[in-house]
Amino acid sequence: MFQLLDFNENPNIGVYCRANDSIVFLQKNLLKRVKNKISTALDARLVELSIADSTIIGSLLVLNSQGAVVTDFADKETVDKIKEQGLDVFAVKDVINAAGNDILVNDNGALIHPDIRDHSMKKIGETLGVPVQRGTIASLKTIGMAAVVTNKGCLCHPKVTDEEKKQLEKLFDVNVMIGTVNHGVPMIGSGLIANTKGAIIGNLTTGIEMGRIEEALGFLD
Repeated sequence: MFQLLDFNENPNIGVYCRANDSIVFLQKNLLKRVKNKISTALDARLVELSIADSTIIGSLLVLNSQGAVVTDFADKETVDKIKEQGLDVFAVKDVINAAGNDILVNDNGALIHPDIRDHSMKKIGETLGVPVQRGTIASLKTIGMAAVVTNKGCLCHPKVTDEEKKQLEKLFDVNVMIGTVNHGVPMIGSGLIANTKGAIIGNLTTGIEMGRIEEALGFLD
């Protein structure tokens, strides 16, 4: 199911939320009707979270079905809350530590910011249980915001290069398409949260963009 949404009148919903096929981590204090729409669209349980007193969950956290990587600014209570959902957790102690912005992952692979250190790269792979590669999308290092990937498909920045696209398709084992969200925004991750069951999409997104999202994420089968 697809749902057009904003969070407190902000269409950049990907900054405030992260999901896998069974859990949605999201900022606290959203309206009940908004939370109900998220839960229904993604068919997953909601877990409200703040990370280092911040609402930008989507920028600071990334997860697949096995594990989660979070900024080391997260306190023990936050890490324990994520672990309670049955996930392995790695708090990335790195100069590059905005995990949601800097890591793109599904259950087949993880692409990380090129400047993440070797030690962190190894721990990310162990925690998420997938092979890890460094890379860029449209020459951008913040690959977690330049694309959205599920186990069924990937939608990414329109300026992705052929070489980058091949890397994405091989690593994630899905088809990769280009598109935008929120009426022309190329940073897909800022306005789209998806799993294999549905998606929530920034409410400025056009019908043409919606069609592209549906096709890219495998909902037209």
